[in-house]
Amino acid sequence: MRQLLDRFFNAVGYLAGLFLIGTLLAVLASILGRLHPTFDLPGADAYAGYCMAISAFLALAPTLRRGEHIRVTLLFNQLPAGGQRVLDILCHLVAIGLSGALAWFSIRLMLQSREFHDVSSGLDATPLWIPQLGMAIGTTLFALAFLGDLILLLRGEALRDPSAGDEPSRIE
Repeated sequence: MRQLLDRFFNAVGYLAGLFLIGTLLAVLASILGRLHPTFDLPGADAYAGYCMAISAFLALAPTLRRGEHIRVTLLFNQLPAGGQRVLDILCHLVAIGLSGALAWFSIRLMLQSREFHDVSSGLDATPLWIPQLGMAIGTTLFALAFLGDLILLLRGEALRDPSAGDEPSRIE
């Protein structure tokens, strides 16, 4: 199951990368529109922003699963192994609560935008629920990634394979 989830989160990471490329393409289209008045893509700046936001939110879960989020471990490293485990579990519980609330409100915002037919105020008049969908999916996957890590911690398994060279980034 862990390998399947890791493959899924890697696929989401690649999708985030595609949205980052979409950001580049939208910015380039905007620049070309300014250089050549005949080539105009209304709302290109807004699309660049949408792609960037979606990319950032979709990248949260894969980054967590790879251990690439920065962790401040000043207190953590001073504790014995049992204390580290307890602190790690407590931190994951808090993270699940916060990321779950963020997911809940992101989904709620997206559903309300769809219900009230909110559109962007720019030239593109894009229904706002479309870019908000990326945020809702990304935050939900982020909460699920924390939940998956907590389950591994409770089972006594390592979150990452240290021999694979993917140790989390830490600030000592």
